[in-house]
Amino acid sequence: MNYCKRCVYPANAKPAILFDEEGVCSGCRLIESRPKVDWGSREKQLKAILDEYRARQRAKKNPYDCIVPVSGGKDSTFQVWLLKKKFNINPLLISYNHTFNTVLGNRNLRNLVEKLDCNHVRFTTAPGSAIRLAKYMLRKVGDITWHYHAGIMTFPIQAAVRYDVPLIVWGEEGFSELIGMHNQDDLVEFTKKKRQEHSMRGFEPEDLLKEPDCPVTEYDLEPFFYPAEEKIESVGVRGIYLSNFISWNARKQTEFIIREVGFATAVKRERTFNLYDKLDDIHANGLHDYLKYLKFGYGRATDDASTEIRHGRMTRDEGIDAVLRYDHVRPSDMDIFLKAANMEEQELMEWVEPHRDLSVWQKTKSGGWQVQDHVGNHRRDPGCAEVALPLVSGEARGFLPSEAKDPELVDASGRQVRYAIM
Repeated sequence: MNYCKRCVYPANAKPAILFDEEGVCSGCRLIESRPKVDWGSREKQLKAILDEYRARQRAKKNPYDCIVPVSGGKDSTFQVWLLKKKFNINPLLISYNHTFNTVLGNRNLRNLVEKLDCNHVRFTTAPGSAIRLAKYMLRKVGDITWHYHAGIMTFPIQAAVRYDVPLIVWGEEGFSELIGMHNQDDLVEFTKKKRQEHSMRGFEPEDLLKEPDCPVTEYDLEPFFYPAEEKIESVGVRGIYLSNFISWNARKQTEFIIREVGFATAVKRERTFNLYDKLDDIHANGLHDYLKYLKFGYGRATDDASTEIRHGRMTRDEGIDAVLRYDHVRPSDMDIFLKAANMEEQELMEWVEPHRDLSVWQKTKSGGWQVQDHVGNHRRDPGCAEVALPLVSGEARGFLPSEAKDPELVDASGRQVRYAIM
């Protein structure tokens, strides 16, 4: 397996990653290009767009200038603060609730709505629907979060049509930060095609209804249907990404919202060192990411270490150490899913088996699986020293957790409370 000579991404990173002639990946090159962007000019473009849509909404006496999809995570909290406090925008906040939440995630979502004083619409999918979809897509594509990703992409579009709010403001453009899917000058916007790339895994809800073995109904799938094209066109729905217009730095933004609005981070994580990302749901925290490791041989620590390396806050050797420490760890929240889904762990593993990447995994004589190669074998690959980035002078390394002052976040012994269904 080839690995980026600057960060720790493998060549089989999904959905796709490219290496140049120096062995540096497209994600690293994207971050490298950002200082060359005229961010002052980009911010003026953003202001012009927001001013235009605010004027349109006020003219038709609609109280909402835009829609912001929120989970209560770091990005959506920063998005709402920026729009309200800096650009004087009145957003309608929209959430899709997949039903498997953390206490911390619920707390941060409620904190966002309260501290920034926003109207908020939250659609909660039926818990049984979520389980049926999770189990079916686990067997079909090795992913339990199809309903989650589909819902957060589609329900805001439904809301835009329902409330006649054409502008949807997203945060960062999906995979660009990780794998450099798009150039910084592309100014890509959200479309139905983008939704399919990001969330649908090749399956629209209409497709699932045609599957003879699919246990879900149209009722189960309601939040995932894209509105009719004529309705979208009549409203003029448009989705933009803030990361196209401001210099996106998730860590600095998180430190800012901790101070400004009391965003709470984790205290400790099982599968990564990052304390502030993907805090709101059990799926993405552990099992979803563990499934990625079981299929492709890398996980959340690879994502987080690569980000830190690209921003000059971690050396590649330190990143490799983090990957070797965390990426293989079985998450305890796997037990939460197994209980809810009435499954045994062996059954889950059997369902994952057909989805393993055989360029990474090989079956042992005893019937188990082992990794054929890993980034730890590539510490001193030729060319790594030549493309390494220096650590940024004065940049804090590591990340201090926020203080968990809310009683709901800690149990009687002072340990952080982690899970909440619904």
